[in-house]
Amino acid sequence: MVKRVLGRGLGALIDDADIIKEQISGIADVEISKIEANPYQPRTTFDQEKLEELSASIRELGLIQPITLRRIDGDRFQIITGERRLRAAQMAGLFKIPAFIREADNDSMLEMALVENIQREDLDPIEISLSYQRLIEECNLTQETLSARMGKKRSTVTNYLRLLKLPAVVQKGLKERVISVGHAKALINIVDPDTQLMLYNQILKYDFSVRKVEEIVRQLSEQNQEKQPVASKAGKLPEKYLPVKQLIEEVIPLPVKFSADSKGRGKIVIAFKSEEDLRKIVKILEKRDDLS
Repeated sequence: MVKRVLGRGLGALIDDADIIKEQISGIADVEISKIEANPYQPRTTFDQEKLEELSASIRELGLIQPITLRRIDGDRFQIITGERRLRAAQMAGLFKIPAFIREADNDSMLEMALVENIQREDLDPIEISLSYQRLIEECNLTQETLSARMGKKRSTVTNYLRLLKLPAVVQKGLKERVISVGHAKALINIVDPDTQLMLYNQILKYDFSVRKVEEIVRQLSEQNQEKQPVASKAGKLPEKYLPVKQLIEEVIPLPVKFSADSKGRGKIVIAFKSEEDLRKIVKILEKRDDLS
């Protein structure tokens, strides 16, 4: 068996005979027209400028590192790893490309493609997170097993997976690198999605550093830990406060949380999502004396 020098994670994966059965039949020149894309490719975008640079290098020096394929039907092949090199080779005008031919089932191919890309490609944080999630869900790996395969701490894997719980807008910002992973890790510690989005927009507007965001999140956490109003035993607002709650909801057309106990202790929280909402609240309160 010919064994290539691989990253620690991929090497461990290939050495595990219970998961991957592979045979390498050497390097062959394969017609590009007979190669199909990898359906398990974790990378969703390819940097056009870097592709053009690689293509220029291939035109000048040829493709130094073969791609890896599996035979799927007669003379048809499917990419296991190396889609970026294949695309650059096509741009360079190549009709054939050097490749290792391996035998791998679908599960093995998925693991090999995901691990190889995580180890060797410049994936954005969300692509890495999705790759970890697919390895866990589709390949039935635990976080412990995955962290061992990848040569990463379990906490690193866990933190990447937590990024997928952020609102889609924040994930998009992280994917496009308008915020850093450090910013995202701080935002994860906020429970309320609306608050996450509010702080995300402030990061963009005021160019907050990671340390500044962490400080804001810490302050928010301390505020949330303040003693909350004692709820009534039935878990409902005492009847005598219902008219007040109804009046507030009629006066202010925004989400209002009203809590109080039988002793008159409570809290009124009016949520607003923009400065415009806040101005509306102020104008309403200035014009009315119903609550006086």
